[in-house]
Amino acid sequence: MSFFPGNDPVAGDAFACDQIELMVIPNARDIGGFQVRRALPTARRRLVGPFIFFDRMGPAILRAGQALDVRPHPHIGLSTVTYLFDGKIRHRDSLGTEMVISPGDVNLMTAGRGIVHSERTPEELRGAPMSVSGLQTWLALPDGKEETAPVFENTGRDLLPRFEYDGASGRLVMGSLSGIRSPVRTDTDTLYADISLAPGARISIPADAEERAIYVLDGTVTISGDEFPSDRLLVFKPGDEIVVSSEQGAHFMLFGGASLGSKRYIWWNFVSSSRERIEQAKNEWKTGRFDIVPGDEEEFIPLPE
Repeated sequence: MSFFPGNDPVAGDAFACDQIELMVIPNARDIGGFQVRRALPTARRRLVGPFIFFDRMGPAILRAGQALDVRPHPHIGLSTVTYLFDGKIRHRDSLGTEMVISPGDVNLMTAGRGIVHSERTPEELRGAPMSVSGLQTWLALPDGKEETAPVFENTGRDLLPRFEYDGASGRLVMGSLSGIRSPVRTDTDTLYADISLAPGARISIPADAEERAIYVLDGTVTISGDEFPSDRLLVFKPGDEIVVSSEQGAHFMLFGGASLGSKRYIWWNFVSSSRERIEQAKNEWKTGRFDIVPGDEEEFIPLPE
């Protein structure tokens, strides 16, 4: 949901412990009563594995008469991953896809050489209050796949492998973890997991992924004796197993994967290894050369000045 005009996040003042490379305190912005916290990108950290953008949406209540209305807008060079905890969003795109996104589903939209989409509260749900909470992340596409054909893929929550042991439970959204693998397609080595800890529980995060981070959604986590509250992004140093525990219980996302190995530029909704490609995309959107979104042809978000 790149439409949110959020400011870049700020990094924490100091390293919290020897296992943490960086702590990021996201900037929060209120968008018509809907709060969004942007954790990536930041000036001190652009990517964690392929993850180049991380937005925490809500939790918020859309009152009767309020709605989420994200007009059609373009993307190149990335895959968006929408993952909801609460609420529903109708996705439409220039491929002709129309899908109501439900909590726990994984909605993977690979833009590649270019796609346009809109995200709105479903019409049938606009007459009553609705809670909305979730995440949208962007995955930068690896070298050789930045100009791939666009595609939209939905994986229902019941297809995602679950794990539970010693008070730690969760769902593997993408990639592999401790011997289990998600069916969601990936273009590069990617790790994305939804993890909850019961009071007093802990979980060991293996060093398999080259780059790893967690975003604390609720509660407080403890790492090497240091406590971290909700709405903190913690980037781990590579090579060490990390033990995350919580005295009162916590909910967090684990994410990361292999480094892309090459630089990525990001401007508005465009990601590319080439500044010239971003300039081309800007000109194409400004001059109307992207495809339209069937069923949502009347509006669009103009190119920022």
